[in-house]
Amino acid sequence: MSRFFAGAVTLAFTSAFSFPSHANDSQAETALGGLTLKRSDSIRMDSEDLYVSRDRVRVTYRFTNTSDQPIETLVAFPLPDIPPDYLDNKVFWSSLADLKFKTTVDGKPLVHEIVQQAFFKGMDVTARLSALKIPLNYRDQSFAEAVKKTPKPERDKLIAEGLLRDDSTQDAQFYTALWSLRTSVTRTQTFPANASVVVEHEYVPLLGGSVGGGLSASARKNDYFKNEQRKYCIDKEWLASFDKRMQKTGNRDIYGEIWLGYVLTTGANWKGPIGDFRLVIDKGKPDTLVSFCAEGVKKISPTQFEVRHKDFTPKKDLDILIVQWPQ
Repeated sequence: MSRFFAGAVTLAFTSAFSFPSHANDSQAETALGGLTLKRSDSIRMDSEDLYVSRDRVRVTYRFTNTSDQPIETLVAFPLPDIPPDYLDNKVFWSSLADLKFKTTVDGKPLVHEIVQQAFFKGMDVTARLSALKIPLNYRDQSFAEAVKKTPKPERDKLIAEGLLRDDSTQDAQFYTALWSLRTSVTRTQTFPANASVVVEHEYVPLLGGSVGGGLSASARKNDYFKNEQRKYCIDKEWLASFDKRMQKTGNRDIYGEIWLGYVLTTGANWKGPIGDFRLVIDKGKPDTLVSFCAEGVKKISPTQFEVRHKDFTPKKDLDILIVQWPQ
């Protein structure tokens, strides 16, 4: 995608959180090694209406089964991966229960399940860790104790292969997980023959956080800033607005970064392109700093920006940066 929007505004600081939002629906299957996503040759995504904010994500799809037979399939809504622990030192993840995930089909609630998988160097290591009774989510309160209880030969093997790092001291045992955690919300759904259905998801983004430092003028030669600049399409105009706001605080690094992410690319797994795609990004309050990448933008309110595409095939996921300061 080309540069989409780098808007400059300012928001009262409440907390510096990372908000990994989530993903487009995709057909899935349960195969050896775990859940995998697959393409559909019969079900078309007629439309997608997506609203993303730091407090709420809502998405409405209209699907049409173009075949003469009803199709029952496993549908997955994958969340962005939680990276290895050593890469995640600025993010603190909340419980999956905080998602408050809701799904309806034609207005009727649908039961869903949470599926988690661990990946290391592109390999699914879920079964191996589960067999050792090690939680896949290294943020789980029982993770440290479970690793300690793992038989030493097995634990040493995990360390030797790079899945775990031994950070123990003389006083305590401590281990760092080096795999990524992938979470999907799944459901079994029937798509009637030659008919359309409307599917809606709503949830609260998971919480994490980062506080200042990486965007300040003194840090702009660092790799962290260069990565953020590429990821969020930060331009000179955005930086000028950031620097102006920093001057009001005496250049104290007390701002918070908020990240919103949404996996768009799985929307390409349905038959053909997305017929009518609409995205609304809500930065919360008029006075924020926000930057992200995509094509085409229209400001529709003091806090909201809209993107619309016809026959849209997503080729890149969505990443949004919001910066806020204390009022």
